[in-house]
Amino acid sequence: MSTLFIFKALKSHIMEENSTTCFRFGVIIKCKHCNEKNCIKNGKTSNNKQQYKCKDCQKRFVLDYTYQAYNSGINQQIIVLTKEGLGIRSTARVLNISTTTLLKRIVSIAQNIPQPVISKGRIYEVDEICTFLKRKSRKIWIVYALERVTKSVVSFYVGRRTNKTLNVVLKTLRFAEAKHIFTDGLKNYKYLISKAVHKVKQYATNHIERNNLTLRIRLKRLNRRTICFSRSISVLAAILRIYFWI
Repeated sequence: MSTLFIFKALKSHIMEENSTTCFRFGVIIKCKHCNEKNCIKNGKTSNNKQQYKCKDCQKRFVLDYTYQAYNSGINQQIIVLTKEGLGIRSTARVLNISTTTLLKRIVSIAQNIPQPVISKGRIYEVDEICTFLKRKSRKIWIVYALERVTKSVVSFYVGRRTNKTLNVVLKTLRFAEAKHIFTDGLKNYKYLISKAVHKVKQYATNHIERNNLTLRIRLKRLNRRTICFSRSISVLAAILRIYFWI
């Protein structure tokens, strides 16, 4: 019996035992989505790359993507780099993807982040932080509420420094039946917060003021002297949502 005949018989026997698994001889292909081994070949892509289909999750994939944005885990890398304060162009260079794709991914990731559940009867601090939008002459304000004990941000809004912007955050605290709400001396708060819960005291907003400093240090686009300010209010809100709630 020739060696070639034995090799063909062995290969045929292995393929019969693994009839539902697609593999190069000796290499098992795992699904990139569900990590199962029940994959079959499913034609080729426009780049002439072999495409596979998982029989369990019915999703298709290739082993080596030409464009890095399709790789699994890219969203998690975007989250990590965003929270570390890298700008859009810096993140795009590190991940080797286009800035347009990165902006779309950031907005998409932020849309899937739920707002945290707010406990009732807690003490909150509310403050505003100023930054720029498109150019240095156009100021924009980030209004947010900080829960004093956990130091977690429970609500925020990006807009002009008006009653409408402030009221978006304060409305959330009213639903949470806040025990006390500490603010600075901005007169707008007097008309928007009930006197029974509104407090203005020296050093009462130390926690949120310190958090403002942390934000300016970690997020380059919030620095006072910088050219990295945001060009889009939707992207700024998306980045803050990722930073606050992931």
